[in-house]
Amino acid sequence: MNRIVVPTGYMSSGSSAVTDLVSEMDGFVAKQDTFEYVFLHCPNGVFDLEDKLLVGNNAVRSDEALHSFLHTMKQLYDKKYWWVGHYKEYVGERFWTDTEEYVRSLTQYTPDFYWYYQENCNAAMIRKLVVRKLVGLITLGKVRLKKPLLYDNMLLSYVSPEEFYNRTKTYLGKVWEASGLSEQNIILDQLLLPFNLHRIGNYFDDNIEVFVVERDPRDVFLENKYIYPQRNEMVPFPTEARAFAECYRRLREMEKPAESDHVHRVRFEDLIYRYDETSKRICEILQVTESGHARRRTKFIPEKSIRNTQLFLRRPELQVEVQPIEELLAEYLYPFPYEYRYDGGETF
Repeated sequence: MNRIVVPTGYMSSGSSAVTDLVSEMDGFVAKQDTFEYVFLHCPNGVFDLEDKLLVGNNAVRSDEALHSFLHTMKQLYDKKYWWVGHYKEYVGERFWTDTEEYVRSLTQYTPDFYWYYQENCNAAMIRKLVVRKLVGLITLGKVRLKKPLLYDNMLLSYVSPEEFYNRTKTYLGKVWEASGLSEQNIILDQLLLPFNLHRIGNYFDDNIEVFVVERDPRDVFLENKYIYPQRNEMVPFPTEARAFAECYRRLREMEKPAESDHVHRVRFEDLIYRYDETSKRICEILQVTESGHARRRTKFIPEKSIRNTQLFLRRPELQVEVQPIEELLAEYLYPFPYEYRYDGGETF
């Protein structure tokens, strides 16, 4: 049975290191490298669809849920210049037709009427409403144009949890097939987030292994504040140390525990400072022999990645700046076995 390997983390935690490490093993392929697969957990993705259809559902809620899901999946499929998209290329052309079939399998009624959600006006609808009003006045009400709507038929779904999960697993099976699972083990970066792992049993069998990567929050903070802006990139963390610490704690405490033997915790720093032990543990989880880790240190090179650790030691003022994080997030700090001060001349 081929496996789905999911590296994930908490924004800037270094989960791509697991992608690189596992890609060095025979039979494991990250077809799109560290491309992030978000269709399960993104806004209006599969998990939002679950919540809307199974919690407090009604006619308008299910209609909005199904249409919003379709709209977002279509954007992921073929919207240009959206970096999380390109599913037509990265997953396959079947993705959209399989998605439409999935929604049809969840839809129980398609009544030919509308409700208030469909009447939520945009600019195009306002123009059509004006024309409709004028035509009615000119013809003395004899001609009544169709009322403009956001979309026509409602899609109603009152599925049971069992129906939803069974039909969703069928749909996901087609996505994994299109992604190459029948041929090899596949690595899908960020397919799940730590905050959705409590759902894992409803969507996957025993063919998934999730590696949740944690990283010292001092380095997360400094990288986000000083390094990412130089690349025109940002992560939605505050750039003041105390505000960051509060935000980070709230983020971690929102996570529900995942009761699954297929979820594994990995410290980013362990991949570097305890490379042999940690890489061996990952190989054992994936049932890969020592010889199966055939391209060791070709993609994940701990001697290079160590430069991304202990950033707070690069300048004295940085050690002062991160002191609130050390005080407020003590349990998340990594116990570095020795001080590492990168002397390559890079500054930030």
